[in-house]
Amino acid sequence: MNTIRRIHRLAGLLAASAAALLVLAAASPAMASTALIPYYERSAPPAQTLIHTMTAGGMPGWQITLIAVAAAALSAILAVAADRARATRRHIAVPSA
Repeated sequence: MNTIRRIHRLAGLLAASAAALLVLAAASPAMASTALIPYYERSAPPAQTLIHTMTAGGMPGWQITLIAVAAAALSAILAVAADRARATRRHIAVPSA
C-alpha cells in the first residue's frame, strides 16, 4: 500500500472520529438534562394524561413519494452523465500493429 493511500485512510478515520465526537457533544446536554428518579423514591405511578394528536398539516404520502422518485431519477441521470463524461476523457491506447 502506498503512502498516499495510508494518509487517505488515516484522514478518513480522523474525520469519522471527529464526526462521532461532534454528535456525542451535541447530544450530551440533552442526556444530562433528564433526571432519573430511583425506583424506591417513587410514591405513586404518574397520572395518566389524555393525548390528542393533531393531523392538520403535514405532507401527504403521494408528495413524499413524488419527491423520492424525482430525487432517484435525478441522481441516476447525473450518474450516467458523469460516467459518459469520464468515458469521453479516457484515452484508449491502441497497440500498433
